[in-house]
Amino acid sequence: MSRDDDSAADDPAAAWRRLAALTPARIALGRAGSGLPTREVLRFGLAHAQARDAVHTPLDAAAVRAGIAALGFDTLAAASAAPDRATYLRRPDLGRRLDEASAAALAAAAGEPVDLALVVADGLSARAVHEGAVPLLSALKPALAGSGWRLTPVVVATQGRVALGDAVGTLLKARAVAVLIGERPGLSSPDSLGIYLTFDPRPGRNDAERNCLSNVRAAGLKPDLAAFKLHWLIGQALTRRLTGVALKDESDRLLEGPEGRGMVPDRR
Repeated sequence: MSRDDDSAADDPAAAWRRLAALTPARIALGRAGSGLPTREVLRFGLAHAQARDAVHTPLDAAAVRAGIAALGFDTLAAASAAPDRATYLRRPDLGRRLDEASAAALAAAAGEPVDLALVVADGLSARAVHEGAVPLLSALKPALAGSGWRLTPVVVATQGRVALGDAVGTLLKARAVAVLIGERPGLSSPDSLGIYLTFDPRPGRNDAERNCLSNVRAAGLKPDLAAFKLHWLIGQALTRRLTGVALKDESDRLLEGPEGRGMVPDRR
């Protein structure tokens, strides 16, 4: 038995504290009588309030577009058919459709067919978009520049669900669409960004026909690694003409062994 094992046996509380330091999950909270300590009750209340704020805070679309434009991307604005946040939360179906003005504007902006459309949507956490969209696109930009793919302007959409990308991709004549969207907040992750990639986007696509990269944030899947994985998936989708359950993320194989070293930036 190692010294650590000995100390854990002598002090179980210390062992729990070491485990708690490795995860944001609520473990080893302690107790006060038959309930939780006051500090843990307050921490839970704060986490719940942060999750609610993430859902209800409106997207600052102008600031997001400005940040994306500063990276050198053209942008377009769009909105779903949900006219306000309350309706958006009650009617998920409206969040999957563009409003008439946005549909007309995107159709007018469409040119020749392109390889990829990028959509940034608020989803269920505007905070995730405010904090994560620009870093992700910044990490992705060099790979896109070297790919030779034809891109649409980045569409920044309000009151959007994942499937809104299908309508955007169809109107902009894109072979594939990647939707960067705020995920439903957890009690330890109100800032989680999700990425959904769909080949041949069109209304009626289902989730089994998409690839998802989840929990993109500073405390989860780092933006540079998420960008690396997304670029690999896009390349495979365009080559193999599919996404979803038939396309497995095997990008990590490129990171194994000497030949894979340096393919993503050092994140230390």
